[in-house]
Amino acid sequence: MSEEKHQLKGNSLGLWESIVMGIAGTAPAYSIAATTGVLIATVGPLSALCLFYSGLIMFGVALAFMHLNRIHTHAGASYSWVGQVFHPILGFFSGWSLLVASTVFMVSGTVPASIATLALIRPEYVNNPVIVSLVAACWLLLVSAVVIKGIKLSSYFQVTTTLVEITILAIIMGGALYTFSPNIMQSFSLEKLSMGKFTLHSFSEGALVALFFFWGWDVTVNLSEETKNGADNSGRGAVVSMVIVLLLFVSFIIVVQAGLTDLEIEAAGTNILLVLSQKIFSGPYNQIALIAVLAVILSTIGTLETTILQFSRTMFAKGRDGILNPRYATLHSEWKTPWLATLTIMSIGLILLLVAAFSSTVNDILLVSVKAIGFQVAFYYGLTSFACAWRFRHLARQDMKNFFLLICWPILSGTVMSFVFLYSMFTFNLKTTVIGIGGIALGVIPLVINRRLRK
Repeated sequence: MSEEKHQLKGNSLGLWESIVMGIAGTAPAYSIAATTGVLIATVGPLSALCLFYSGLIMFGVALAFMHLNRIHTHAGASYSWVGQVFHPILGFFSGWSLLVASTVFMVSGTVPASIATLALIRPEYVNNPVIVSLVAACWLLLVSAVVIKGIKLSSYFQVTTTLVEITILAIIMGGALYTFSPNIMQSFSLEKLSMGKFTLHSFSEGALVALFFFWGWDVTVNLSEETKNGADNSGRGAVVSMVIVLLLFVSFIIVVQAGLTDLEIEAAGTNILLVLSQKIFSGPYNQIALIAVLAVILSTIGTLETTILQFSRTMFAKGRDGILNPRYATLHSEWKTPWLATLTIMSIGLILLLVAAFSSTVNDILLVSVKAIGFQVAFYYGLTSFACAWRFRHLARQDMKNFFLLICWPILSGTVMSFVFLYSMFTFNLKTTVIGIGGIALGVIPLVINRRLRK
């Protein structure tokens, strides 16, 4: 095929849109609502501290993505860089981990969006798995259609939903600071910032959950070929969005633990943002609390879009490079989007939703998927961090800044990611093992098939 046939629609996104995509990729409201309870159940009062240190580690990964993107702008991002620096097989599995994590998220992302939607319009159906799955399927179809229609429409859609979501979160945060400030001040002390309070087990378990909080900002580099000055703006978008969501997540964990008791947090489940809002806006202002539900819906839809974008661009890049079937590199003649790759994740997502409708409760789905996705993300983030350090090793003696930002910090991040990846393997139950480890192992099949076809 001609090079033009493989060319995504360039110069469609600016730096501002890249930052918004990065923020939306982490799904602030959804992550807070769906994952806060899991994190607190895992590490208890150390939750904010665990999230903070995990964020610093993640920042090293963001630096790795930014610097590698500057020297090689590629829609496949991690898959391409790891393959070039280390070995094509490692690159394949780095990209495959992202594909699997994205696929798992089609259920863990759409189901909470469906429940939040029903909570607003038909609350009596919230516990009906069939109705929940049908509404989830509708959201998946709608978002997939937006992604196929073009990156510019996706961008407009994302900017709108993210701005409304962040505004709502700012209102809730402002109310929380006003309502719970005495509790926050009493609970704070410098002594609580010590890493010594963690055991290896507690930190690795907490970091695995924290990975789910932060995962998704790297969509900015998957869209680098469609971004103005993508070599710089995509990486900057990743780093800036990481700083914003780190501050946002840590702040919310602090106010949740200051404003709610352990029993309230446990009972809230995935509705923790709503419960927090109801406590802030009590009495005659109670209806205002429903904005939390709207924020979760918008957040989930937004991150569903960025996840489909990441999946489709990674699969497109692999198809273009001949690592997967070249059909996946097919672009729509007018919209310049990888429509077949997008339809692939949409179809798999619909099948998984059908299975989920008759097999698990929502809490089971979330608990298993959070840890499985965290495991898969740790794998490809760790490889990318090491790839950065190895690629720029020749700059180690130039100056301390390069040594720290291009080598030292990414190595530290990659080491922690690798430890979390390896350590958590021995703590999984059967379901998480099958989804987390089995999902990555399944990559052997397309790898072998396509290598034989190329011969």
